[in-house]
Amino acid sequence: MKRVLLIEDDHDIAEAITYQLDKAGLAVKVARTGEEGLEAARKGVDLVLLDLNLPGMDGLEVCRMIRRQTGTAHVPVIIVSARADEVDRVLGLEMGADDYVVKPFSLKELAARCRVALRRTETNGEGPQGYRDENFEVEFDSFIVRYRGQEIRLTHKEFELFRYMVERAGRVLTRERLMERVWGFETDVESRSIDAHIRRLRLKLGPARHHVETIVGLGYRFVSQPGAPVH
Repeated sequence: MKRVLLIEDDHDIAEAITYQLDKAGLAVKVARTGEEGLEAARKGVDLVLLDLNLPGMDGLEVCRMIRRQTGTAHVPVIIVSARADEVDRVLGLEMGADDYVVKPFSLKELAARCRVALRRTETNGEGPQGYRDENFEVEFDSFIVRYRGQEIRLTHKEFELFRYMVERAGRVLTRERLMERVWGFETDVESRSIDAHIRRLRLKLGPARHHVETIVGLGYRFVSQPGAPVH
């Protein structure tokens, strides 16, 4: 059974979410503070649902800490917050969240988003298990990216985005196609969320960032040789 950590200080909301996810066959552990949530995450979970307005440590800081720790860096994080402004959503994604759900929300939709996030963490076992060229070595089943021998640590969502691009090296991928691949359904922030993840991905890639190109008016593409003509 998949383990979901719910970091939420509102008792009624936590109870409602727990009931719905339990019906979906997920085991839920509730933490009431950011500090308690971080401690629970270190013990091993498959997914984190995170409120932002927590007592003590703010939810954005909790998200940042989850992404910094080796043991939790690849765990999917879905922010569940009453902060509805686009700037808050984009900031949450830039801090490393995989998805952002605004309160009030549909419990059934939240459960569906959880299932999608968990499904994307499972190893398929079909198709190629990695990618290699003269610069990159990518191991799909272990979430490892190396550039010229140096490992690059990516979050789960960043890795999924990068994997999808390297599997289609040289092909231009629209924001809409990337959204469908990464999330599996429409979201409220749409193209801005992809742009936020691309910015974070390029920041992590460092000197390799020029291999992820912006094709103005179209989308993005990964190239083994930057500067190649657009097809």
